[in-house]
Amino acid sequence: MTDSQLYFIRHGMATEQGGWETDVERPLTPEGNTKTYHVAQRLKALGIQFKLIQTSPLIRAKQTAEIFDALGLSLQVLESIHLMPSGHLQDWLTEWQGKKFPDPMAVIGHEPNLSLWAELLVFGHHWGRLKLKKTGVIGLNVPSSPPFIGRCHLFWLTSPKLLI
Repeated sequence: MTDSQLYFIRHGMATEQGGWETDVERPLTPEGNTKTYHVAQRLKALGIQFKLIQTSPLIRAKQTAEIFDALGLSLQVLESIHLMPSGHLQDWLTEWQGKKFPDPMAVIGHEPNLSLWAELLVFGHHWGRLKLKKTGVIGLNVPSSPPFIGRCHLFWLTSPKLLI
């Protein structure tokens, strides 16, 4: 069996924390919408289309996923509570236990989770060395069967300014 491609994408630029009852409600800024749209356009121009986008249920991540979906970058969008800032990689992996990752698949979430998860999946440890900018992309080749931690290969790490 062949590896699957998994893309970690950080949500777009969101409003400041003040003015919202909870962090869950913070939306993308107008600039965040625009940059996210341009990144999505560039990924589409590169011929990338996801079989699934899984997103955090926080508004800014859902809005990012909606922009990608509206441009035809996904066949399906699903939410996962494990992608919230309080989520843990092992819980997310357990959600996928017994299932094959759709190939390719995008995960839209938050920092520092996505960078730390990428380090764990590639190196088996995390050092906090990877930094994913808003609407930045990390691409991993994921083996066809577990265990996944320490067995993935990093093939792409880019900031949004290289895509816009």
